[in-house]
Amino acid sequence: MALDVNPDQIKFYNYDFIVTDSINKTRGENSVIWDDTPALIRKKNSTVNTNYVMVQSMFVVDTDDKMNWNLIDETKTIGSYKVQKATTRYGGRNWTAWFTKDIALSEGPYKFRGLPGMIFEIYDDRDNFKFSLVKSYKMQKTYETFSILENLGGQKPVKINEAKLRNLMLDNYNDPLREFKEQYKNNTDPNAHFWVMGIEVKRPEQMKELSDMMQKSIRKNNNPIELDKAIKY
Repeated sequence: MALDVNPDQIKFYNYDFIVTDSINKTRGENSVIWDDTPALIRKKNSTVNTNYVMVQSMFVVDTDDKMNWNLIDETKTIGSYKVQKATTRYGGRNWTAWFTKDIALSEGPYKFRGLPGMIFEIYDDRDNFKFSLVKSYKMQKTYETFSILENLGGQKPVKINEAKLRNLMLDNYNDPLREFKEQYKNNTDPNAHFWVMGIEVKRPEQMKELSDMMQKSIRKNNNPIELDKAIKY
């Protein structure tokens, strides 16, 4: 993951997006990648996050994510930095963070912020998620993410609320191949090939089995960072 701490904004997204963006610029290509890792932007010193979510199409959802921290009188060393322990309950999980007062940035990975220093490490007590600072770079200018976040592949995201997002995710689960089936049905190219989850679709009768496979995958991976927002499929 990449955490961009800019003069006015904080951005958090998959580092692979940067790699793909660099390749696109070097080769003059327009490849698009997206996955289920979190991608968000917030104003500096704000608790309001703009979350980018792909459900068939790209959407943005604003959430206000205030956190109450408990500072613990316990320290350790990470690299050459002295870090202090802090805990919070957020998103239905108990979190432990280690932050340093030596870097006066009240920011951290994902939506975690508000401590008197930069978060170097944070993890939940179920050992499901752990974020650790691996490398840091001082950039000469703000890294432009327009083509990998704000306008992914030329698609401007549609702003919706959390309730609408939940309904869209349920609809997507109930018919995960909805858009694919339309493309397959309307295809007029006899040489076209269609693939779902690495399986080539050669006849309409495969749709039911593939839909079941996709639903099984959605249920299996239904473990969001904010566990209290997990959808019961």
